[in-house]
Amino acid sequence: MSLIFFPPPIQKINSEIAHSAGVDLYVLRLDLMHPWVNGNKWFKLKYNLLEAKEKHFTTLLTFGGAYSNHIYATAAAGNLFGFRTIGVIRGEETLPLNPTLSFAVQQGMQLVYLNREMYRQRNTAVVEEYLQQRFGEVFIIPEGGSNLNGVSGCMEIVGDAMPTAGYAYAFNRICVACGTATTLAGIALSLHEGQRAIAFPVLKNGLFLAQEIEGLLTNYLTSDLPTASNSPVPWQLVCDYHFGGYAKVNNELLLFSQQFKKEHNVPLDYVYTAKMFYGVMDLLKQGFFGRGDSLLLVHTGGLQGNIGMEKRYLRQ
Repeated sequence: MSLIFFPPPIQKINSEIAHSAGVDLYVLRLDLMHPWVNGNKWFKLKYNLLEAKEKHFTTLLTFGGAYSNHIYATAAAGNLFGFRTIGVIRGEETLPLNPTLSFAVQQGMQLVYLNREMYRQRNTAVVEEYLQQRFGEVFIIPEGGSNLNGVSGCMEIVGDAMPTAGYAYAFNRICVACGTATTLAGIALSLHEGQRAIAFPVLKNGLFLAQEIEGLLTNYLTSDLPTASNSPVPWQLVCDYHFGGYAKVNNELLLFSQQFKKEHNVPLDYVYTAKMFYGVMDLLKQGFFGRGDSLLLVHTGGLQGNIGMEKRYLRQ
C-alpha cells in the first residue's frame, strides 16, 4: 500500500445549470488523495492516529456499520501506519462478508459484532469498560472519527488541502455532505470573513445536527487545540435532500449520479456526495445562490460503498 498522499485537485464543473445561474462551480476532489485512505475520512483520522502514536498505543478500536467508509479507512490506515485494528460492527455477522468488511479483514482488522441495542450505548462508560476489559489497552476512535481530533483535521480540508496558496479565498460558498457534522464543524472553523459553509444532511430530519454542530464548535473553541479564529463563519443546514434517510437511495438519485459522472467525469458515492451534488444542482435551478457566487463542493470520498449499493439497487 502506498504511503504517498496526493494533493487533492480542484476541478471546474462546466455546467449549463451553473452558467445560467451566474455561479462558478468547482469540486475539491478529496477522493483522489489515496486509493484507500481518502476523503474526509483521512482528515478525521489524522490527529487520532498521531495521538495514539504519541501515547504509545498499538491498537485502534473503532465503530461502524457493515458498509462504513470509516471502518474501511481505519483498517487501511492502521495497516499503513503499523497499528493493530479492531472494528466493532453494528448488528449480527452476515456471511459471506460484504466488500467493505472483506477489505477490512484483508487489511488485518479484527471484526467484533454488537447487537443494535448494545451498539446504541457504544459511547457510554459501561460499553467502553466492557471493551477495555475484553481487548486491553486500546485507543478508541468514535464512530466516523467524530471527536475534537476529527474536527482539528477537518480544519485543514479547505486550507492546507488546497494545492495553490490563496486558492481558498476564491470561494465564498463551501458545500459538504453531512453525517456526524464533524467535517462541517472543522470547515466552519477554518474559513474566513465573507465565506459560508453549507451542509447537506444525509439523514432524515437532519435539523437535529444543528445541536451537534454547536456542541462540537463550543467544545473545540474551549479546548487547547489550535484554531484559525475565535469563532466559526456562518453555516447552515439544507435538509431537503436526504432521499428518505441514511443510505437510502432511489432511481432518481442513481440516474443523477450516473449522468453526472458521464458529463463531468466525477464519480459520486450514493450515501453522501450524490445527495449533496443533487441538492446543489437543484438549488441552482431555484436561484438559491447569488449571481457571482463561487461554489466549492467538497467530494468526501466514500466511493468504496458504491459496490454494495449497486448490488442492492442495480441488480437488473
